[in-house]
Amino acid sequence: MLLVNDLWDDLAEVQEEIPLTNEQRTLLDERYRAFLENPEEGEPWEVVQERIRKML
Repeated sequence: MLLVNDLWDDLAEVQEEIPLTNEQRTLLDERYRAFLENPEEGEPWEVVQERIRKML
């Protein structure tokens, strides 16, 4: 959860530099709400990162 908060804070600081479509913003909001409803679902970044590295 701390990683998500850190990333969200970083993005909030530079949001003017990151153009998003309304569809992208809606999708991000939906995913964030889903995370807040069930923060234990999903995998830690380290696990996902390792899986991606193995695919390369």
